[in-house]
Amino acid sequence: MKLSQLRSSLSRYAGSFDPALVSARDAARIRDEASAIKTMAAAIEARAAARVAETSVWRRSGQRSAAHELAAAAGTSVAHARDAIETGQRLQELPATADAVCRGEISMEQASLVASAADADPDAEKRLLDATRSASIGELRDTCARVKANACDREARRQRIHEQRGIRSWVDGSGTGHLHLNDNPERVAEIMAGLAPTRDQLFKKARKEGRRERSEAYAADALHQVVARRTAGKANGSTKMLVRVDLEKLVGLATSGDEVCEIAGYGPIAVSAVHELLETGDPFLAAVVTKGKEVVGVAHLGRRPTAHQRSALEWLYPTCAAEGCNSLTYLEMDHREDWARTKQTVFDLLDRLCPHHHDLKTRDNWALEEGTGKRAFVPPDDPRHPRNAAPLAAA
Repeated sequence: MKLSQLRSSLSRYAGSFDPALVSARDAARIRDEASAIKTMAAAIEARAAARVAETSVWRRSGQRSAAHELAAAAGTSVAHARDAIETGQRLQELPATADAVCRGEISMEQASLVASAADADPDAEKRLLDATRSASIGELRDTCARVKANACDREARRQRIHEQRGIRSWVDGSGTGHLHLNDNPERVAEIMAGLAPTRDQLFKKARKEGRRERSEAYAADALHQVVARRTAGKANGSTKMLVRVDLEKLVGLATSGDEVCEIAGYGPIAVSAVHELLETGDPFLAAVVTKGKEVVGVAHLGRRPTAHQRSALEWLYPTCAAEGCNSLTYLEMDHREDWARTKQTVFDLLDRLCPHHHDLKTRDNWALEEGTGKRAFVPPDDPRHPRNAAPLAAA
């Protein structure tokens, strides 16, 4: 069947579809089918757009580039069109990713992230496709960023980003003002760490007054207060930025690009950035130095984690430990084993959960499955729930 016939058939269906006439279950099924169709159509569009970009056809429209021509034809932004063309080009060299998106199994946003990372490291394609099954978009973006960082010269990348740094401000059609900063991740992390005390003060004040807003709203207010110098006085407390760096990387003995050197929540950085941060001492820097992938923790008799345990936990869980949750603010330290019973705080038995998942654990007995790091968060009747796990066989 030709695409024009498919378009005509779909147009008739769309025109006659009335969501009020279907059950909620059928509506969910229709939504999923429509999402898959949308992804397949976007894959065709991207691959066709890549083909058009290879030729001079787009020049006939008088546009500045193939991306500008596609944006005008599709009614999208130039940035979105450019990403579609680049993804279409990369899919030609990544048949597994192309097959997944053409079957509607992954979205174009997921395909774009995977293709970009696999373009830098083709051996990572299968692992990244596997990650799309359970990881949120935020988690997949972080994973792909690490793959790309390990496949490039980070010092050269740092210099390139520095040369392209900048701030743009504009007002959109709705009258909303926008501020966009692009810079190296360590500088963005410093700025956000500097805003944290004021942001937290605003959060606590709002809670006392019975107001609840998004954490991004408090961060925006904090930026305005700090920059406009409208704070009543210095913010209380110290800021903290968490960096993990492998020992070999820190002392210059690394022999490959796989050693970790990252800011928690901001991704891979150059080693020179760590040295500069250590030299400045502002903001307060918590550096977790590791050997391999192991972070060693100790037990103590207090209820709250020690400062070292907290730093290690913040590194291990820059976002909520629940699989698929990308929350990174107001995370709560959680004891897997009730402290009132054990009277010990053991690193290996601690997690960080967002308020939503912590409430589910406390109120409805949900729990993380056994293990460490990101993992499934399941209800009490799920076979993966620790309470339902098969007991170890007697020795």
